Amino acid sequence: IQAVFFGICVLTDLSSLLTRGNDSQEQERQLKKLISLRDWMMAVLAFPVGVFVVTMFWSIYIYDRELVYPKLLDNFIPAWLNHGMHTTVLPFVLIEMRTTHHQYPSRSCGLAAVCTFAVGYILWVCWIHHVTGVWVYPLLEHLSPGVKIIFFAAVTVIINVFYLMGEVLNNYIWDTQK
Repeated sequence: IQAVFFGICVLTDLSSLLTRGNDSQEQERQLKKLISLRDWMMAVLAFPVGVFVVTMFWSIYIYDRELVYPKLLDNFIPAWLNHGMHTTVLPFVLIEMRTTHHQYPSRSCGLAAVCTFAVGYILWVCWIHHVTGVWVYPLLEHLSPGVKIIFFAAVTVIINVFYLMGEVLNNYIWDTQK
């Protein structure tokens, strides 16, 4: 998500620079679409999922790393790559929020999109378990089916809270309170 999002940010910035001073309405229309996509991705995916990944991963890692990132993975994934996936997301997304004003979708559309992503990801994790018999996140092995449902519901609520936090932070930074 972060790689795609920041790729779109770079593409948006380059497109903006290359079309500056050009009177082409078609290029302007395409640039506006790209900016809308960038803003939507920031609001719905990059910020809430990024903050969720960092807070959940490191909270569980500190409690018991074997539940999210077994020591065995150290043999295959270097520490710098682990931090690239689970740490640097937060400062980069905060820097992006501070340096670029993002137009958030309506609250109902944004929350619906976040819920759709969360449920889709949870279903994907369950599908992987169904096919392979292995949970992507070892934590899930330790939860009963009922507790998994509560856990998945809580995860969805938390990601929605992070969406709302992103909207509030964006409005605070850019002073766009309605």
